[in-house]
Amino acid sequence: MQSTLDRIGQERALPAERDRGRPPGARKPWLRDTALYLALIALSALFALPFAWLISTSLKPPAEVFSDSFVGSDIHFKNYQDVFRNAPVGRWLLNSTIVAVLGVVSVLFSSSLAAYGFSRLRFPGRNKLFALVIATYMLPSAATMIPTFLIWNEIGAVNTFFPLWAGNLFGSAFYIFMLRQFMFTIPQDFVDAARIDGASYIRIYWNIILPLVAPALAAVAVFEFQAKWNDFMTPLIYLNDPNKYTMSLGLASFKTDFEMQWALWMAASVIFTVPMVILFFIAQRYFIEASLTSGIKG
Repeated sequence: MQSTLDRIGQERALPAERDRGRPPGARKPWLRDTALYLALIALSALFALPFAWLISTSLKPPAEVFSDSFVGSDIHFKNYQDVFRNAPVGRWLLNSTIVAVLGVVSVLFSSSLAAYGFSRLRFPGRNKLFALVIATYMLPSAATMIPTFLIWNEIGAVNTFFPLWAGNLFGSAFYIFMLRQFMFTIPQDFVDAARIDGASYIRIYWNIILPLVAPALAAVAVFEFQAKWNDFMTPLIYLNDPNKYTMSLGLASFKTDFEMQWALWMAASVIFTVPMVILFFIAQRYFIEASLTSGIKG
């Protein structure tokens, strides 16, 4: 009986003896994790504060927009009703969605196909051609703005949606580089086995490469959707009909037409921002995975 009690006492003393030889930081890892989570929560709250202020201001009565209080005297949902009543916001949202979706689909196809060629096909001058493609990324948009406009004007595409998304059919240097780096992480054995089985290069691209680079494609989709959704300069140059305005251009004109009604402008800004916030939370897992792995190998 005594030996049993002694053994139990020794087992209880073992954790203390093990901790005695450990560094102080290794004894209580939960303190480090707790501090890390608290810091992340504080930073998240700090970065979310402007958006929270935007939502709060959009729900204030017009007379209290510039008041010191963070929350108004009542929740004024009428601001959102007035936004849709005084401007074709629904039409602008639809136009932005059409342009963004077409831009995403076209750039995913063109950029992934070019990246597949640069990563898996062997042909003379491949590296030099890829360097030339990357060099186009350093060309400022202001240098090509006027020539591009003249081209679209010559074919009668001004005041249509084509100039807003059709340029993506030729790919994007940044997306080509990003997808190429991700494709380098795929073992060449997969491609060689498919070639032995008689698969063509197009079938390998469609059935093997694209499913394996889905996280990178999701990241490209988020990047491009955000770029098209927030694009202001291109619609400003090519669109003349208010019914064809995208949400970014419509928001600027809305501010001009309702310059003193800041509550309505804040409500319109919330409507413009919420879709991108929802999209990021839906695709954040693929977005982070692609960002971490796209530069592993090259």
